[in-house]
Amino acid sequence: MNLRLQQFLNAESLSQADFAESIGVARASVSHILAGRNKPGFDFILNLARRYPALNIDWFVTGRGKMYKTASDGAKTALPELENVPVPQLLFDESPKDPEVEATLPKIEINSLGKPKQTSNNKRVISKITVFYNDGTFEEYSKQVE
Repeated sequence: MNLRLQQFLNAESLSQADFAESIGVARASVSHILAGRNKPGFDFILNLARRYPALNIDWFVTGRGKMYKTASDGAKTALPELENVPVPQLLFDESPKDPEVEATLPKIEINSLGKPKQTSNNKRVISKITVFYNDGTFEEYSKQVE
């Protein structure tokens, strides 16, 4: 992907700094991707798609197809409305039906504020706490389980 990113920057006549600012990432992120030290993350690719809608993201990620979605040479178009794309909701009623598995899963209840409240089928007890200090030392506190 680092070579394709460099090709895209050349095609758009963008410097690394201008590109980083345009998609809202740190300049170092772009530099590390171009050097091959890092690969772009999901947020990087999503911001890239939002800012440059003519770019073929399949080409950017996999190398398949052409750099741009259209036959034009990358003329800038209006940004798509990606902010309003619905996010799938978790379906809690599709949990495994195996009784042994269900017995180990936490039960999810909703509190009065509409937020999930997690309870457990088993009473959990803290058995050990480890405290790490900035000088490299640590202390462990253990409780015997009865």
